[in-house]
Amino acid sequence: MTTNKEYFKTNKSTWNEKVKVHAKSAMYDLEAFKNGKTSLMPYELKALGDVTGKSLLHLQCHFGQDTLSWSRLGAQCVGVDLSDEGIKLAKRLNKELNLDAEFVCCNVLDTSKHVNTTFDIVFTSYGVIGWLPDLKPWGQMIAERLKKGGVFYMVEFHPIVWMFDYVNGKPEMKYGYMQDAVIYEEYEGTYANQDSKMISKEYGWNHGLSEVVNALTQAGMHIEYLNEHNESPYNVLPDLITTESGMHATKNQLYPLIFELKATKI
Repeated sequence: MTTNKEYFKTNKSTWNEKVKVHAKSAMYDLEAFKNGKTSLMPYELKALGDVTGKSLLHLQCHFGQDTLSWSRLGAQCVGVDLSDEGIKLAKRLNKELNLDAEFVCCNVLDTSKHVNTTFDIVFTSYGVIGWLPDLKPWGQMIAERLKKGGVFYMVEFHPIVWMFDYVNGKPEMKYGYMQDAVIYEEYEGTYANQDSKMISKEYGWNHGLSEVVNALTQAGMHIEYLNEHNESPYNVLPDLITTESGMHATKNQLYPLIFELKATKI
């Protein structure tokens, strides 16, 4: 029987390869980022507002663009990610851009073993919780890393999105909304470069909104709001249309693409 440890090992290997592909991709547009363009999207910028002088822990930071974008806005940042290649690149970018963020390579569920300070803000975004088999230890870790009165904010693809398989170019409903069983996918390319020849091998899990909310409230967090949106800032699914706001939506808008949640440590 395959264990979570083996699932994480496979995912880490895939993300190490993805870093190399994504750093060269148009989606991540590293040169524009180096020249001052923020990688942050309207949802999170509006939700967190002025972060000047605040301490911020960014969970599952990939190669650190969002972490460094918050750093540019005046936050004291620490980024955490499973991929050692991602953390290496994040550290290089931090040095090159003369910023003062710190980066730690570890499984996000082990964050408290590697980071012992507490923060004003814990932040995570877009394609993060699906890599975790159980959200209870995730919620507990977030509470541990927040100061009393500190804010947790996440913006994430809606669980309904993950009920579909998109490999054949159109959404086919295939997975359970609250499916306990692990989901394995193997395909060529990545969301940031579908023409890449790299083979993505990934183990993931589906989590309904109730699981997200309960993981946080059981850890002593107060939910300020839970919002669902039809529009995504990323054009990563087949056949999305661009809206007037520059976001992306399904043609019929029958289900939300994004949710955002803000919570406070009591």
